[in-house]
Amino acid sequence: MTEEREVLTWNDFGVASRNLATTVWESGYDPDIIVCVARGGLIPAGAIAYALDQKSLLVLNVEFYTGIGTTLRDPRLVDPVPDNHGMSGKKVLIVDDVADSGRTLQFVHDICAQYTDQIRTAVLYEKPRSILSCDYVWHRTDKWISFPWSSLPPVNGEGNSEA
Repeated sequence: MTEEREVLTWNDFGVASRNLATTVWESGYDPDIIVCVARGGLIPAGAIAYALDQKSLLVLNVEFYTGIGTTLRDPRLVDPVPDNHGMSGKKVLIVDDVADSGRTLQFVHDICAQYTDQIRTAVLYEKPRSILSCDYVWHRTDKWISFPWSSLPPVNGEGNSEA
C-alpha cells in the first residue's frame, strides 16, 4: 500500500454509485435483496438500492478494521444481528465501499451462502490484494481511500475515523 491516497468526493460518489448500479443492471442481474456491509457499505448500498429501485435491504454490522492497516484477527458480526432467513432462495447483491483484503466480503458472502447460492458482490473500490474478486467494481486501486463519509474525525472528539 502506498502513502498516497485515493480521495472520493461526494460528487464522485454520486457518479460512482450510479455507474456501479448501471453495471449491475446491464449485466442482467436483478437482485431481490441488497445486503449492506455496515458501516462502510451503508451509503453505497442505499444509493445503489435507489438506482436499482430495490427496497429490500438487509444490514450486516461487521467489525474488522480498527485503524489504517490494522484489523481484528477475523471479521465478526456486531449486534444487532438480523434474522438472515429473509434472503433464503433470493438473488443477493452484497454491497460494500471497498474490497481491501477481501476478508470482510468473504465473511459476509459465507453468511449469505447459508441461505442462497445466487450471490454477487459490488464495491466502489477493489484492491489487488483482495482475496475475493468482486463481480462489480467501480475502480481498482492499491491506495488508501478517503471516503467523504469517514474522512473527518467524529464530532464527539473520540478516536480517529480515517480508517
